[in-house]
Amino acid sequence: MKKVALITGGTRGIGLGIAKALADIGYDLMLCGMRHEQSARDCLEQLRVSGSNVVYQQADVANHEDRQRLVDSTKNQFGHLNLLVNNAGIGPKVRADILDATEQSFDEVMTTNLRGPYFLTQSVAKWMIQQRQADAQFWACIVNISSISAEVASVNRGEYCVSKAGVAMATKLWAARLGEFGISVYEVRPGIVRTDMTAAVTEKYDQLLSSGITVQARWGTAEDVGLAVAALARAAFPYSSGSVFMVDGGLSVRRL
Repeated sequence: MKKVALITGGTRGIGLGIAKALADIGYDLMLCGMRHEQSARDCLEQLRVSGSNVVYQQADVANHEDRQRLVDSTKNQFGHLNLLVNNAGIGPKVRADILDATEQSFDEVMTTNLRGPYFLTQSVAKWMIQQRQADAQFWACIVNISSISAEVASVNRGEYCVSKAGVAMATKLWAARLGEFGISVYEVRPGIVRTDMTAAVTEKYDQLLSSGITVQARWGTAEDVGLAVAALARAAFPYSSGSVFMVDGGLSVRRL
């Protein structure tokens, strides 16, 4: 029986890079995103070339009803779930100084980036526990995609940094709670990755990279993140639940 992964935000950017990497190692995929399925058709067909069964559902992880429909659809389509990848996330619509940022922007980012994956994990974890109790050999894990912004302060997008710091703590919490059931939880923390989210600040990051902000002087790619998640999906780190896996080109390395 093929393993199944549910990836939120899995049809563009980092999420698509993860989906490609998991399809390459034989996973079937349940993907969700905000856009209509027709708009995602091309990338869905590309993923199916590898032989994976790929199902897409339009869903907003910030919405309780959408999250429940997503879990129910996964049950109906596949009957089991081995891997949840909490990837969907947004940045603030306006990169405002924290002296000027609005409560509306804060609430919007926190609801999508933190509350959504937190409670999606709750729903999925209960199902994974049931699967483990029915079959002691059943393997499952959860991967949260956070950001270097969980620890690096950007004062013009404070709500994003706070949301990702929350994801980092949520990873520890779920790892601690699910350990007794043999379900590992990991955090993958990307650095400067070329996606549509960073497209508007390409010049800024080009300058930072050229000035040596990272050890490896290049942009990260969605494929880089996908390879990290695929390693976790192969159970390559069975004794590392709660760990943070950096995919940041050495940005977090302190240097003199």
